[in-house]
Order: sequence, then structure tokens, then C-alpha cells
Amino acid sequence: MSFEAAVHAQAIELGRLSLEMCAEAGSGHPTSAMSISHMVTVLMFHNMRWSPDYPDYPTSDRLVLSEGHAVPAVYAAAAKLGVMVGTDPENRERLSVEALMSLRQADSVLDGHPNPEVGFPYFDAATGSLGQGLSVAAGLGEAARLDAFDKRIFCIIGDGEAREGQVTEALDYIIDRKLNNVLAIFNCNGYGQADRVSDQQSPDRLNSKLEASGFDVRVIDGHDPAQIKQAFDAFADISGDESAKPMAVVAKTVKGWGAPSIQGGGWHGKPPTGDALRKATEELDDRRVELTSSLASTDAFTIQPPMDAPAREMNIGDIPSLSALMRQLDMESLLATGRLATRKAYGLALRALGEASERVVVLDADVSNSTFSETFSKQGDLADRFFECKIGEQNMMSMGVGFSAAQRIPFCSTFAKFVTRAYDQIEMAMYSGANLKIVGSHAGISLAADGPSQMSLPDVSWFRSLSTVKDHRGNPGCYILQPADAFAAYALTQVMADYEGMCYMRTLRPETEFLYTEHQLFNLGGFEVLNEGRDIVLCAAGFLVHEANKAVDRLDEMGISATLIDLYSLPFDKDKLMDIVGANGGYVISIEDNFGGGIGSAIADALVESGDGFTLEQMHVRRIPKSARTPEEVVKMCGLSADDIVARVAAMLQVA
Repeated sequence: MSFEAAVHAQAIELGRLSLEMCAEAGSGHPTSAMSISHMVTVLMFHNMRWSPDYPDYPTSDRLVLSEGHAVPAVYAAAAKLGVMVGTDPENRERLSVEALMSLRQADSVLDGHPNPEVGFPYFDAATGSLGQGLSVAAGLGEAARLDAFDKRIFCIIGDGEAREGQVTEALDYIIDRKLNNVLAIFNCNGYGQADRVSDQQSPDRLNSKLEASGFDVRVIDGHDPAQIKQAFDAFADISGDESAKPMAVVAKTVKGWGAPSIQGGGWHGKPPTGDALRKATEELDDRRVELTSSLASTDAFTIQPPMDAPAREMNIGDIPSLSALMRQLDMESLLATGRLATRKAYGLALRALGEASERVVVLDADVSNSTFSETFSKQGDLADRFFECKIGEQNMMSMGVGFSAAQRIPFCSTFAKFVTRAYDQIEMAMYSGANLKIVGSHAGISLAADGPSQMSLPDVSWFRSLSTVKDHRGNPGCYILQPADAFAAYALTQVMADYEGMCYMRTLRPETEFLYTEHQLFNLGGFEVLNEGRDIVLCAAGFLVHEANKAVDRLDEMGISATLIDLYSLPFDKDKLMDIVGANGGYVISIEDNFGGGIGSAIADALVESGDGFTLEQMHVRRIPKSARTPEEVVKMCGLSADDIVARVAAMLQVA
């Protein structure tokens, strides 16, 4: 049997299986799957170097399905090849054709959209929230370069999806970095969900845009086996050649290929059933007769295995203390001031971690001289592990997912305000099980002079929502960390690196005085009691710990004994906090430089769960702030100064 006939036969089989599994599930996108069935066949049965026995082997070529709703085609191919599936790497089973009928069931490894964490390790990331896959592929490509793996990364992107701005961010990045081990494949079937795609996403226009960006573009018939193979072979020839342009493929396809009765609009996410399914299947059978005389078996193709992965130990070793590192770097005079911005301590921690472990990589979005991740990038032996993503925060976060899948520890830094642009990408990273570390500098109102367009105020509430769910490891979906001084920021950066899971840390612009020393231990879920009292508990975080500290001294002069807690972590040890609240008469005030829904809400939940009597008041930003010359001015503007805290305590305790 010829290669072309074998591909047609296998693609038709993938189309038939896609129809049947979606009909059984009662939902899904078989027509989208049918539009990529030929390309998936050539990739998974021929061009990709991988092993169905070890689908997540480190050196394997990778397929990122950004057009995640088309996943039935990949599931069908995986079943035909007997790919090993399961959440436990030591106890996987071969995916059978019969198991395809479990698509979208609660106990199935075949989720409605790609997700490795539910037991389909062929994929590296959860996709389906459109526009993110090419960035994941870029992260995988960069990691492969670092590892010196001759590894190719293929990414299938829908034509309608190509309108997402993140796709452009990723394309720009790939050209900037000459990342020619990544192949962007645009599946141009002409239809979105509601109607035809815009002319701006037509094959001709995409070709022009890609060429203008600097890509070597191949426009092909996405159902012609010879053209598909020729394009993928050309990519194999240039992959890793630093002198070659990155390639892109624009594939003209048909949504519902092989079954005219379900082509065109009206069938997106609507699998045919009953007579419609029978008719579509018959049409596929007719197409098979037309294109090939028999059904190809997997033996008609040869899958080249990946190269052997070298044994590597990339554990994180001990790092010097902050004081020792600053002395080593001739920063002793700065250390002697007793003040250091937490963003600067973060940069120093990155440098120390980079020296201690090859796993650590750092990404920034054009603000490394403000986040101080430049402390890492300017260290010569670490520079090749720093990745400048320019002003493309969404691309940066999804690239971090790709790095994580390649067993790196990615730290993604930008202004905390700009992290909000990538909330969707971060949420998808959590679903992917990504070991992502996100650091937002210039957080909260202490930024002062630049005003609210540069402040981050809803971030704690949003990230706190992720902390209330369990990830696939059974841990909080995300830890939120708000260090109040440089020693805490330095230590918590190492804690983040040591932890397998997602974390978000806020750092500050102002120089803040030291509250701790290098001997202080910090843990995820922990908090620190800075002052023990008996009348009331003040729970503060970040910059406002310092305001609360001033308030404690003034309250003491008034005869009020206040306990001050640096609540630097969300979630926190609820039982321990409730014991302290109980010893202080049940009176609590939360103090935070962000909008509501943050630590105050977390404390409220803990108090309600305890069932004990309490009185809680929440102090947070309740007005839209504006620019002020100093942090102290904007803190006062927002009613969060030490004087405001003292007044609130006096009112709560009814002290004149």
C-alpha cells in the first residue's frame, strides 16, 4: 500500500472514531477533529520521533494541540497506536479503541479538551482556552535548546483562534529567538463556532502575515498526504539549524472532511447522531473506497523512537544567606542601612538559586530592571537561562508551562498589575499541573507616584480563589506570598523553588526596613507573630505590616495590648491562627493594601468554620487611589495608615 493511501485510510478511520466517540459522549467537536485527521496521522504515525510506550519521554518530539476542541482525532490515533495512559507513571495501561467510548466521562482519561493531569501524558499542557498552545510550544522549544535535545515541537492552531493576541505574541517571540525547532501549523478550515472566520484569518492573509513576520511559510492542502509529509520533512531538515528561518505551515482543510452532510456551519460542537451519524459514516466509507482499497493498519507506518535521555541530577542545593550574598557582592553598605526593597531581595535570591540549580529559569516581560530579575540575567553563567519575553505577559506565562513540562522551574516576573492580563493563562497552568512561580513587583498602593494604572489591587482576591481548591497533587491550587521585608522575600523565593506547585509572590517598590534576620524560617502556609498581646489581633501582610507595627507601639501607649501577625501566606494554618484569636478575646482586624476578598476574607472563612465567637473588621483599599508623592501619603489616602489602624482598634474595643 502506498504512503498516500495508508494516510488516507488511517485519517478516515480517525474521522469515523471521532464521530462515534462524540456521539456516544453526546458532545464534542468531531468535525474539527476530521479537519486535522490527515495531519495528525502523518505526525503521530510517521514524522514524530516518540514512543507510544513512553508518551512523555523527555527527548520525544511533542505535539501541542492549541485547537484543543479537535482532540478526538488525537485520542483516536492514540488508541490505534496503543498509547500508555493513566495518572500513575508506574501503573499505566494501553488505550484501546473500545476505551474511546468513555470520552468525557467523569472517570475517563479522555477529557473534553487536552489535559495531561487526568491521565493522558501524551500532552504537556491543558489547552482549549484558545490562543495559548503556541506559547507552550515556545517554552518547550527553549527548554529543548537548553537541554541540547534534538527535539521538534509541533503546534496545531485553529484559523479562528489565530485572531487571539497571544498567538501574535508567540509568533513574535519565535522570530525574535529564531526558535526553529517549533512548527506553527495553522488549520484553516474556514469556520469558527458561529460563522465563517474573518478574511483576516484566511489562508492567503495568514500566509502574508507570517511571511511579513519573517517565517518560511508552506501553504499546503491539509488533506494531501504528500504535501503534508513534504512540509513536515522540510521542518525536520531545518530544525536546530540556527541559520534557518523558523517555519510555519498554513494548511487548507475542510471541517468535517470526508462527510459532506456535516460540513459547513451549524456543526461546531454538535456531533451527529442517529440517521445523521449513519449518513456521515457512510460518506466516509465512500471516501475510503475512492481513495484506497483497504484500511491501513499501524504496521503501514514506522515510528522513529526518540534519542536516549541522559541521566541528570538537577536538584536545588543550599544557597547562601541574604547577608552573606550581599557581602559577597560588595553590597555591605546597603545591608548596613537596614532597609532593602523586597523586589531587590527577590533578584538576589534568583541569582543564588540559579547558581544552585540548573533547573531554575527566569522569564520577564520587559521590566527586568524593575522586577530585579536582571540580577539573574546579568550574571554571565546564568544569562542563557534568562528569557526576555518583551511586553507579552500572556505568552510569558504559557511559556512557563512549557518549561515546567520540560522539568524546569520557571520564575515569571513582571509588574503585579500586568500579571492580571494573564489570569486565564495562569488558571490553565494550574489545570496543567505546572510548577509555575509567578512574581509580581510594584504590588499594592505603596507604589504611590505612578497611580492606580500601575498598582495591583484585585490580584490577592483572584489568586486567593485558586488557593481554595486542591490541585492534582492534593495541595492548594496556588500559594499567595506577601513578604514584608527583604529577608522574608529572599527566603520565600527559595521556598517557592523547593515546592512542586504554583505560587504567586507580591514584591514591593519601596525600600522597607528589616523585620527579620536570615535565621528566621518561612514556610508555605505559615505566618509570623511579631508581637504577642492579649486584647486584639492585627493580621497584616506586605507593606502594611510596617504600618501595623507602628500602630502596635501607639496602642501600647494607650494601654491596649495588640498581637501583630505577619500573615505572609495564603492559605495559612487556620487552627494556629484561631488559637491566637481566641487568646485575644476574639477580636481581629485584617489590614491589606489591595481590594477586598483577600486575607480578610480568608480570615473570615476560618473564623466561621471554627464556630467560635469573634468580631472581625477588614481594612483594605475601599476607594480608587490616585498618585501621591510617597507611599505614606497614598496609605493615608486609603485609610490604612498607623493612625487609621489605631482609630479602628479603639472603636472596636470602645476605648476613648
